[in-house]
Amino acid sequence: MSTTAAESLSPSQAAWRRLMRHRLNAWALWFLVALILLCVFGPALSPYDQAQQNLELKASDPGMQHWLGTDPLGRDMLTRILHGGRVSLEVGLLATAVAAVIGVVYGMVSGLAGGRVDAAMMRVVDILYAFPFINFVILLMVVFGRHFWLIFVAIGAVEWLTMARVVRGQVLALKNLEFVTAARASGAGFWHIVWKHLLPNVMGPVIIYASLTVPGVMLLEAALSFLGLGIQPPDASWGVLIREGANAMETYPWLLLYPGIFFSATLLALNLLGDGLRDAFDPKSMARC
Repeated sequence: MSTTAAESLSPSQAAWRRLMRHRLNAWALWFLVALILLCVFGPALSPYDQAQQNLELKASDPGMQHWLGTDPLGRDMLTRILHGGRVSLEVGLLATAVAAVIGVVYGMVSGLAGGRVDAAMMRVVDILYAFPFINFVILLMVVFGRHFWLIFVAIGAVEWLTMARVVRGQVLALKNLEFVTAARASGAGFWHIVWKHLLPNVMGPVIIYASLTVPGVMLLEAALSFLGLGIQPPDASWGVLIREGANAMETYPWLLLYPGIFFSATLLALNLLGDGLRDAFDPKSMARC
């Protein structure tokens, strides 16, 4: 890219061009777009209901009528996988968004306030880090029962901690720079500096970390569902389907194989996209363009 062309691009446009320059990144992005569309609209277009049982079929092999076979209750596996993908992606994206919002606000306030406020806020983070995640989930289940929204609460209560530390580190590096000092000298208030000056400059690392958090959140949800603490029947997530498939893998291997393929391919694409975003927002690579 020529110097003139590079200067005509905004930072976001330049990052997008660097992201799409590599085939693996482009493949990962379009694969995820296609998968999301398939999971959102696929179950509605399927002739089968994901919870509809047909005990006469039982666990049938993949065929023309049921492309990925059926489970022991006669439910269409393709429909259940797409429905489970919708649930897993919803948990991954929404829980990451909640964790990002909490972590960004908490980290910016802590880093900009500094002093005793910063020290106290970081000690809270350290205490929450030390609390066992599984014990927290079990406590929520005992107090509130097994509800879908508890997955967001449980995962969000853990994932924002690292985000807060990442943002705090960025703010500590930025708050003594000239543009922040000039804003303070001009009489700008605390929240004006946070939203107008610091937030735009930390969005790159936030986007990168959030993209790498989504697969981690999906793995957490799958682990919870595998242990019976996550999504409850008749709903299904990929973690639930993998648990059911693991229980019947010796007799009906496709019950584990197909959800595992979808889950693994999605995690691979998310990690490739996260690596691509990290390279795209890297200031050194921006300087080379």
